[in-house]
Amino acid sequence: MEKRNKVLVTGGAGYIGSHTLIELLEHTDTEVVSVDNFSNSDRTVFDRIEQITGRRVLNHEVDLCDREAVARLLDMEKGVTGVIHFAAFKSVPESVTDPHKYYHNNIASLLTLLEGCVAHGVERFIFSSSCSVYGNIDQLPVGEDTPLGKAESPYGYTKQIGERIIEDYARNNPAMRFIALRYFNPVGAHASGLNGEAPLNPPSSLVPVITRTAIGKRPSMVVYGSDYATRDGSCVRDYVHVSDIAAAHVKALDYARSTMDEPYAIFNLGTGEGVSVLEAIAAFGSVSGVHLNYTVGPRRDGDVGAIYSDTTRSREVLGWKAQRDLNEMMASAWKWERQLASEGM
Repeated sequence: MEKRNKVLVTGGAGYIGSHTLIELLEHTDTEVVSVDNFSNSDRTVFDRIEQITGRRVLNHEVDLCDREAVARLLDMEKGVTGVIHFAAFKSVPESVTDPHKYYHNNIASLLTLLEGCVAHGVERFIFSSSCSVYGNIDQLPVGEDTPLGKAESPYGYTKQIGERIIEDYARNNPAMRFIALRYFNPVGAHASGLNGEAPLNPPSSLVPVITRTAIGKRPSMVVYGSDYATRDGSCVRDYVHVSDIAAAHVKALDYARSTMDEPYAIFNLGTGEGVSVLEAIAAFGSVSGVHLNYTVGPRRDGDVGAIYSDTTRSREVLGWKAQRDLNEMMASAWKWERQLASEGM
């Protein structure tokens, strides 16, 4: 009899983690368990997941840097067949000002989790990586075989180190399957408007800054840099809907379980199209009808000028392609922001 899938999602209360839990609950028969210590997320996320899916997710409040706690967790949750590892600090500006926090948390948690997975016979490990591993790239779009440049922030460097650690683990544990998913810029919210990006700490990502400014939580926002070598001088990014990112994790788990021959694989997750900050602001204004109050300031430390993806490998190997366009990303993010306002948040 085939063993039932049981997947442990770390950072399950976070932005991408919660949407991936929803995707797993709605579109698979996988048993899911979350791990989140709520260092940058809120417990009410699990109420939202239950409201959307009708199912309650069990969460373990564990610090993944605690080796003994991770071992106890995996002892308790017997039969875990796969791990999706989202749990990490992710603010580029904060990583520049507090690199120790990022090196300690992002790397130590990965090491303890990998150690636990090997000891407990976990078969599949999906790692939440980032396009920040590419650094500043001269030739665009970037593919998975593009040589990595110098990471522009400690956050980006933790993802480069993380990928190297996983590659070495894969070499020494050939029976396991490891996948690194390099996200470009996840944005948007669940179609219901009941779940989206809501970090406890002030957001530094563009879209939540846009929506918070539009709703009046911020008086204005800053566009960091007007002198990049891009079509309008602002940074260019590859924005991809968070629900598309979530769907890619289901595809990755299936691939790692079925036809994946090599122990380690890397996939880009993006739309393959670059959008500038000013174009993103214009798209938000178009779908919301809200005029956004913003100023243009100097460049921000840690930012690359332009990056967008080649997603050929994800399409051909995983059978995954982003489905939602920029307008849908902005409309769903705005729907979520208004939902929060209706709740007094």
